Amino acid sequence: MGSVRDKVAVVTGAGSGIGRRLALELARRGARLALSDVDEAGLGETADQAKALGAEVHTARLDVADRQAVCDYADVVAEHFGVVHQIYNNAGVASSGSILEGDWDEYDHVLGINLYGVIHGTKAFLPHLVASGDGHVVNVSSLNGIMAQPGLSAYCASKFGVRGFTETLRAEMLSGGHPVQVTVVHPGGVRTNIATAAFERGAEKRPTTAAEQARMRTYNEKLLKLPAEQAARIVVDGVEAGKPRVLVGTDAKIIDLVVRLVPRFYPAALVRFGGKVLGSAD
Repeated sequence: MGSVRDKVAVVTGAGSGIGRRLALELARRGARLALSDVDEAGLGETADQAKALGAEVHTARLDVADRQAVCDYADVVAEHFGVVHQIYNNAGVASSGSILEGDWDEYDHVLGINLYGVIHGTKAFLPHLVASGDGHVVNVSSLNGIMAQPGLSAYCASKFGVRGFTETLRAEMLSGGHPVQVTVVHPGGVRTNIATAAFERGAEKRPTTAAEQARMRTYNEKLLKLPAEQAARIVVDGVEAGKPRVLVGTDAKIIDLVVRLVPRFYPAALVRFGGKVLGSAD
């Protein structure tokens, strides 16, 4: 068992959702924080709340899809604190759209943030984590890094990619004898605005139907139930326990089991479930 107390922890996407709650949970446990987001207003609110909990906080606006910006940021954080122990590669966006009809731009946008953002953060900070002698990489995948869903191809591709990248990193840290632990996180339905933001972004490209709007409301009400603060506690508990894999929520645990037991049949069952619970988008 370890502790995050006095550790320098980097959290991307800290302006809202799970990222904000991770920052505040780490602050409660005595970590020193380097927080970033593209949303400077949301980031400022998170920083103020973390400082009120007694944490030392460094903030910076950061687009994790910008490789050079992330590399420069890693150097700034290391210089500011003198050491970096942990990075929580949390920044992410959701998406929607079929493979047949989806835009190339959507793939570039989602993969740039969700997958390359994780790769950028890991590679930029990894030398500093190794140098700390007590490093930890925490990469946030998703329930959709375990289970694929129709209409989420860009998102699923990014989150399966995060899972594969992180598991490879773990194997390399072990084989190389490096003092860096590695954790992949698979949140289930957490109550954040990530799905709604993706829906609204899609609505800017084309008008949405009343059925699609109703489906989105049902999705938020029925499937996104776990409070983000509870999700953050589960993640940080897992980090302190040295877990290589953290499933967040009962739904994530059930889906993980189902996919392992019946990988051939789960896609058809998922389509039926979606139609029954969410209704048609037509």
